[in-house]
Amino acid sequence: MLDIVLIVISALCLIAGLAGCILPFLPGPPIAYLGLVFLHLTDKVQYSTTQFIVWLLIVAVLQVLDYFIPMLGSKYSGGSKWGNWGCIIGTLVGLLFLPWGIIVGPFLGAVIGELLGNKEFSQALKSGFGSLLGFILGTLLKFVICGYFCYQFIVGLVR
Repeated sequence: MLDIVLIVISALCLIAGLAGCILPFLPGPPIAYLGLVFLHLTDKVQYSTTQFIVWLLIVAVLQVLDYFIPMLGSKYSGGSKWGNWGCIIGTLVGLLFLPWGIIVGPFLGAVIGELLGNKEFSQALKSGFGSLLGFILGTLLKFVICGYFCYQFIVGLVR
């Protein structure tokens, strides 16, 4: 009976993890990782310590990168330090206006930062789109990791 409860909790964590890839108030990959931990506590599935450590490192790196990828997108699309700071500030302000603020915040922050740094509007927009592309890339990476965790869940239960 306990195994069934843990499997259901695990499945709910994986679903919440997938939702957290697009809902910024839910940390998707950590919740999905927790789902695998719950599954491991059953008698049905046993993961190795190495798997848990590698997965945890991937989740930790991804969580850190999730905040920096939009800034890197801005930088590599020709943005200056003004655009990077604007992207950071826009991301923080965007957190106050969920869910769209997390998408629009870095974009507008990068654009406004570049304009304050005396860049032309076209260059400021390019930097803003770079931050938006970075956000989309970060979201895609989270989906890949959470999808992999869902795959591990299914394979673990089928064996």
